[in-house]
Amino acid sequence: MTEHEHSMAAWGPRMSDAEANAEARRIIDNIYRPTPPILSTPTSFRDDTPTPQVGDASPVHQDDHRIVPAWAAGAAVASIGIGAGTTGIGCGAWLVLKGFASMSVTGAVAMGALFTGIAFAALCIGAAFSRAKSSVSKHIYNGPVTRNTHVTTHTKGTFARSHTHLHD
Repeated sequence: MTEHEHSMAAWGPRMSDAEANAEARRIIDNIYRPTPPILSTPTSFRDDTPTPQVGDASPVHQDDHRIVPAWAAGAAVASIGIGAGTTGIGCGAWLVLKGFASMSVTGAVAMGALFTGIAFAALCIGAAFSRAKSSVSKHIYNGPVTRNTHVTTHTKGTFARSHTHLHD
């Protein structure tokens, strides 16, 4: 017995050509059989709880998912405003003082640093008073709830002015 015949005998009984064709057809049909689509997760939620005909709707808990605390966002916006404002004031001071005393750029930067320091100190004092006034409050949802069921948005213009109108 040759090595090829010996390895073929180890495989056991062989299929006829008709059986092999039928098995191949079955495998191909199983692979290309259309499967029902997999239902995806919903991308929106509709609250179907009935609203009362008269009176207020029952309150609903609404989680707060802000990434940045409101005071931090306010401080960031104020810092940007202060930086832009002091840049304008510094440039204005440089232009005015250049005509009077031929002031150097270093002198104008020093004037801008003075204005920036004063504005930043005012921001820090204001933030400290704001944080001292605010208190930690618990979310108690027992007030009236307004349901706006229709929203109309108009966006137009080069700089995309948006006007959103809420209708009951």
